[in-house]
Amino acid sequence: MTTIDASPSTRLVLSTGANLEVAGSLREVAKLLQDAVRSSPGTLAWLTDPQGDAVGINPAHVVTVVAGEGDPER
Repeated sequence: MTTIDASPSTRLVLSTGANLEVAGSLREVAKLLQDAVRSSPGTLAWLTDPQGDAVGINPAHVVTVVAGEGDPER
């Protein structure tokens, strides 16, 4: 039996031009990035990649946040 993963995801475009897909809806990821910005300088936003690994993102390097393929907000 084939299953479809409908988990929401978000794509971050970094200042280097790299794209990074992370788990979570656009709103959830944006909130984590905003919280990191409001914290002390150098605070990372801790997100999860599609493989389930933790990824620390410096919000100052995020240029664009876009809803991913599985996100119903898209």
